[in-house]
Amino acid sequence: MGAEPGEVFVHRNITNMVSGTDLNAMSVVEYAVSHLKVNHVVVCGHYECGGVKAAMQSADLGVLNGWLRNIRDVYRLHKDELNAIQDDEKKYDRLVELNVKEQCVNLIKTAAVQKAYRDRELKVHGWVFDVHKGKTN
Repeated sequence: MGAEPGEVFVHRNITNMVSGTDLNAMSVVEYAVSHLKVNHVVVCGHYECGGVKAAMQSADLGVLNGWLRNIRDVYRLHKDELNAIQDDEKKYDRLVELNVKEQCVNLIKTAAVQKAYRDRELKVHGWVFDVHKGKTN
């Protein structure tokens, strides 16, 4: 990103989810957008995401089941496109990309982001990091 220490405010979670019921994430968004007055928010996923792969398995993952259900919802929304992809790795990569898009939508639906967009044209960006190339798409 070319940023210096302290120039980026970061919140991380499994599968880069933006859920309105996640008080931690919503607190971070509120603080960054309303109090720090950031002008850009990035939702960044990454290829080979273990959380995305885990969500697509039928294994019981205990407390993670509820969290990963959100990824299954993204799959359901895009099942026709995803089911047409035969290669599992390419399918997971595409699901990572679609998840970033859906989480950007979730972020844009928050009141803090909508107000900041009206007041100062806050920008929301969706990135997917390629861990092998060290670059984002």
